[in-house]
Amino acid sequence: MKNAAHDLNDSSVVVVIGSGAGGGTLAHELCARGIKVVLLEAGRRIEAAEFKNDELFAFGQLSWLDPRTSSGGSEIAKLSPGMPAWTVKAVGGSTVHWGALAYRMQAHEFAARTHYGEVKGAALADWPLNLAELEPWYQKAESRMGVTGTQGIPRLPVANQYKVFWNGANRIGYKRVSNDRHAINSEPRDARPACLQLGFCTAGCKSTAKWSTLYTEIPAAEATGRLDLRTGAMALRIEHDGIGKISGVVYADAAGVQQHQRAALVCVAGNGIETPRLLLNSASNRFPHGLANGSGMVGWHFMKHMNALVFGMFERPVHMERGPTATGTVFDESRLDASRGFVGGYLMQSSHVGLPSFGVGAKPGAWGADFAHWVENYARLAGVWMNGEDLPVRTNAVSLDPAVRDSHGLPVAHLHMDNHPNELAMRAHFFKQARGLLGAAGAREYLECPPFPASHTMGTCRMSARDSQGVVDSHGRSHEIRNLFISDGSQFVTASAQNPTLTIVALALRQAQHIADSLQRRDI
Repeated sequence: MKNAAHDLNDSSVVVVIGSGAGGGTLAHELCARGIKVVLLEAGRRIEAAEFKNDELFAFGQLSWLDPRTSSGGSEIAKLSPGMPAWTVKAVGGSTVHWGALAYRMQAHEFAARTHYGEVKGAALADWPLNLAELEPWYQKAESRMGVTGTQGIPRLPVANQYKVFWNGANRIGYKRVSNDRHAINSEPRDARPACLQLGFCTAGCKSTAKWSTLYTEIPAAEATGRLDLRTGAMALRIEHDGIGKISGVVYADAAGVQQHQRAALVCVAGNGIETPRLLLNSASNRFPHGLANGSGMVGWHFMKHMNALVFGMFERPVHMERGPTATGTVFDESRLDASRGFVGGYLMQSSHVGLPSFGVGAKPGAWGADFAHWVENYARLAGVWMNGEDLPVRTNAVSLDPAVRDSHGLPVAHLHMDNHPNELAMRAHFFKQARGLLGAAGAREYLECPPFPASHTMGTCRMSARDSQGVVDSHGRSHEIRNLFISDGSQFVTASAQNPTLTIVALALRQAQHIADSLQRRDI
């Protein structure tokens, strides 16, 4: 069934802003429950046939390249000040270019303030929900996404790089090592094929074996006849009526013409940067500091996950580029153990980048014989990636740039990031362990890479039980405005050591049920 067309003056529709893991999932769930949805996506719809197994091409094809600014002492702010985060501007959002690792958060990570205690310079808090409450939704998300190693779904074949990784990990004493849980088909599923092991997963999946709302949730929502997907539709501000209730969204359509869509409620899923930016740009006389910002916390507590990457060079070819981007994980370092000199934990992940990306990102600005040595020996490399828990810090925040404006005349997002001492201690520990793992497997040379731009953007509209301590409640509903919801990683209270997408999808499934029940009760 083709895309529906809802009237701009239809005040019964739900407007969802952003079509990624949160927004795309939510839109489908609401449509399946009989609710009309207008889904606004700033980017275009890219069909799988347009993807190329070329990460540099994909960067230009998929990335959010609108201007952003940044400041602070973190390496990311220094190395890529104009692009501090790598997010997607296309239907499907970052589910188009993600590595498809799908892990549940651990119980203690929902209660970091309780377990980690007071950490100087951090703003730790406990989530207003726990693992037990989210487990049924995790199960539903894993089934919906086809996560391997769960719900009876077989894992993907073991890749060459994982054999190297597993060997090294076991030799240095790690016990919790496994082939990854991927949201990638290990066998045909939902009219999509099994993975062909092509690699280049961050370039978009040409075979559609990798789960993405682009070709799963959104087409399913369109099939209900209730989804109106509008591409090239950049949300400019959210509007409210005289009593402070959300009444609609002003957006620029694909031709640049401003439109106003009325709404029963609005769900924002733009990511941890664009979501707070939209709320702040929607300030009014009634809400002079931005929407949902009664606590003053919109934009605060930005988290990104600590990332680092170490390559080892081996005597014989490894061909790490064959198979998914990430092929295996060590979980031992994600434990609750402050004796290592830091709180929180990290995952060590067997990971690669394609040769074009390696040439650009492994040693930015490098040239000469040493750099040529690494590029020439690319086939003999294996990589270990760090996905580490980034602590919430109040001043690591998204605000509106006072000087730089976008093509619509609105202030762009400004991202301030400083390194917390806990991050530096965790990264130093990772580098030591990664070298040990690679060395135990036979590597004799090592390359430590600088941090990549953030891709897991979290925390800027955090959940809280009390309205003075956060932006939204445990269902993502604004404390301040009852018909305004946040539906992406902005809700996260803490980052955990786990990749965030599975949790975002689980929260979206739970939120959809809450919204449908609330609409039925007229409690909006």
